[in-house]
Amino acid sequence: MDSKDDKISKLKSLETQAKLGGGQKRIDKQHANKKLTARERIAYLLDENSFEEIGLLVTHRTTDFGMENQVYYGDGVITGYGTINGRLVYVYAQDFTVFGGSLSETHAEKICKIMDMAVKVGAPIIGLNDSGGARIQEGVRSLGGYADIFYRNVQASGVVPQISAIMGPCAGGAVYSPAITDFIIMVENTSYMFVTGPNVVKTVTNEEVTSEALGGAETHATKSGVAHVTSANDVECLEDIKKLLSYIPQNNTETAKTIDFELQDEIRDELSTIVPDSPNKPYDMHEVIAGIIDKDSFYEIHKSYGESIIVGFARLGGRSIGIIANQPMAFAGVLGVKSSKKAARFTRFCDCFNMPLLVLVDVPGFLPGTDQEWNGIIVHGAKLLYALSEATVPRVTVITRKAYGGAYDVMNSKHIGADFNFAWPGAEIAVMGAKGASEIIFKNEIAQAKNPEEKIKEKEKEYAEKFANPYEAAKRGFIDEVILPKNTRRKLLKAFSVLETKKEIRPNRKHGNIPL
Repeated sequence: MDSKDDKISKLKSLETQAKLGGGQKRIDKQHANKKLTARERIAYLLDENSFEEIGLLVTHRTTDFGMENQVYYGDGVITGYGTINGRLVYVYAQDFTVFGGSLSETHAEKICKIMDMAVKVGAPIIGLNDSGGARIQEGVRSLGGYADIFYRNVQASGVVPQISAIMGPCAGGAVYSPAITDFIIMVENTSYMFVTGPNVVKTVTNEEVTSEALGGAETHATKSGVAHVTSANDVECLEDIKKLLSYIPQNNTETAKTIDFELQDEIRDELSTIVPDSPNKPYDMHEVIAGIIDKDSFYEIHKSYGESIIVGFARLGGRSIGIIANQPMAFAGVLGVKSSKKAARFTRFCDCFNMPLLVLVDVPGFLPGTDQEWNGIIVHGAKLLYALSEATVPRVTVITRKAYGGAYDVMNSKHIGADFNFAWPGAEIAVMGAKGASEIIFKNEIAQAKNPEEKIKEKEKEYAEKFANPYEAAKRGFIDEVILPKNTRRKLLKAFSVLETKKEIRPNRKHGNIPL
């Protein structure tokens, strides 16, 4: 019988073996590919010495295809819990040095175990993905493992925040778990996501495409919108996770941590000069955001996708808020297919996790054209309308310039449940711009005029004086107050402060049917 020292020695030996993953050669190869190992990623992400590993000695159960001769402790994924800036999180990191990080039945069981624990205690789930996909030697058992994870992703959705970092390959069934989570962060040049790889694409469609072009970080950040954030390397990716986490709460029963803030002179004169006198001249809405929020606190999400709208997190008086803002610098700030989906998704996340919403409006309408209509602008625009109408968190709107047509309704108008609606003095709230409206309303008068050009200008001015201002809406109570730009931050600090205890009761239902 082994002595006590022998047993301790055996445990230490197993732990050492497990922590080597697929061995030093494969670790060196991971480093050569400019990637950290799974253990290095966890060590960097979490507070020092806070990681508690679960399932260190788990092994696969496969005896087919000579797999019984290839057994590695941990089975290609490191799972456990720890803290980030003192906050409890559950984390898993796939280990590419073990069977290319491929998912087996036991690999999936380890992930499911920590997901279940995270939901029970109300803590965020962070997945560091670096996997070649399903372990084909296990057949349907591997597929079943994926489905078990997907099911838990859905059950955890809106209960605890879920963040996915793509830090290597993520293909086939592996992509659906990140897709269900709240945020996807991809590492540039070393990660990719796709349902079918370049070889299958070539076989089926005869298209020649590289992994990077098909599903790299840039592709998903700009074309598909699958990636919310991209990072230059592994370290930046892990820093982005920490930063993102700093804005959001632990779970759906809590609010995000408030940073100490002392009220001072909150007048911001610089806001008075940002919007040009010409209604058609662009300006950068980022400047308006910077003039309203706590200094340097804006963290943009989906920066390179649907650029006519800006979404992201910021702090206002130390409180964490979500911001949705039209961007006049891109397509004049119109709502299109991409921008509508982007803003709707962001709205629903904020509403899930009790994060107040600030909506900054300068929108001329929805983007016209066959491309938009054929790609479903009607249903995608309705997603944003639905998401904001459904949201019960504090919602405040500021119209900085244009608010035309149906886009006025959609962009958090009073009619769809916004709590406070402010407008700057130069705001134009109307069905459409003065020129287009006057050409329709006064069509016959213009046609009969001796000088149609002069008549158009006259009628345009007449319409503008009546409708190209915020006062008609203010008379109706659709705008609560017309405010000077320089007072915006002060007004918002007060508005969000009084809304802190907001409660809204909605009809009992299983769930609504958002226009997908």
